[in-house]
Amino acid sequence: MIIFAMPMSTSDKENIRLNLPFRLAGLTVILLALLTAAAILSSSLGAVYVPPGQVAKVVANHFMGETYFDVPRETDQIIWQIHIPRMILGALIGMSLAMAGAVLQGLLLNPLADPYIIGVSAGAAVGAGLAMLSGLSELLLGFGVPLLAFLFALSAVITVYMLAHKGGKVSILSFILAGIVVGSFMWAMLTLILVAAPNQGLERIIFWTMGSLAGSDPWARVIVLTPFAFLGFFGLYVFARDLNLFALGEESARYLGVEVESLKRILIAIVALVTAAAVSVSGTIGFVGLMIPHITRRLVGADHRILIPCSALIGAVFMIMADAAARSIMAPTEIPVGAITALFGAPFFLYLLRKTG
Repeated sequence: MIIFAMPMSTSDKENIRLNLPFRLAGLTVILLALLTAAAILSSSLGAVYVPPGQVAKVVANHFMGETYFDVPRETDQIIWQIHIPRMILGALIGMSLAMAGAVLQGLLLNPLADPYIIGVSAGAAVGAGLAMLSGLSELLLGFGVPLLAFLFALSAVITVYMLAHKGGKVSILSFILAGIVVGSFMWAMLTLILVAAPNQGLERIIFWTMGSLAGSDPWARVIVLTPFAFLGFFGLYVFARDLNLFALGEESARYLGVEVESLKRILIAIVALVTAAAVSVSGTIGFVGLMIPHITRRLVGADHRILIPCSALIGAVFMIMADAAARSIMAPTEIPVGAITALFGAPFFLYLLRKTG
């Protein structure tokens, strides 16, 4: 039986265009409510449990600048100096990795694409390992590890891009293969660093490569990551419509007015910056950029104008809860949050692999 599809009328297209803001607003409200609930729960959990009511009092005191509510000093320090900044940091990391994954899957037209496929995590791991091995951890007021991780992550992506760039164009297949090659080379370098590291440095490097939000001065890391996360979000969202057209294929997108090569360069640069910034303050947390866009796509569809912001919010919720689990499951011992995400991500990857053949 042959079914003929009726062409979409102008009025139908106009209705879709007008309904988009309302649909996005409704989804945003729902996801923000979910994010708020996750934030309250995460701020209460940890090695020391604090009731949600106490959390609300601490937040109110700090926002109003006055001690309106009587809260023990120890509780105030636990909530404001540890739980809340870690919760915000987790939200920013989840947001960054998820929206980067959504864009990269759309750009590479590959459902198994992940931000780390472009060599970011491997480069960041080498930079962090060198900082710890060489004693540069205290560089720039203790930000030597994030700084070198960020620089090496960007260097890895630039190398991948140069290898894939030929004749004024970037081949998607070449880009993926170059990312795998450069990533493998970087992990080999990290192995040499691990062999050369003393016992104390070895433990730090391994823990960092597993991914963790633990560390000194979490508020400072929040301040470092915030501009990358939000500027990256707006930078990626600007090209949401072009990504929708790109899904039709490079030739079709070019025919419809998309500057294909410019789009690749810009989006790869933004994804690299956002992912490198996230990895530099947390270590290598895998599978977030792979799982969350797929889950979000099932819930809201493939329109990148909705997919990117919803992926960012769902990624923030997921990372908040993953970090809360990492702090609580074996308290007072903390599990690397990368292990929690891998417990979910590895089976999910196998499911995708089987489904996509």
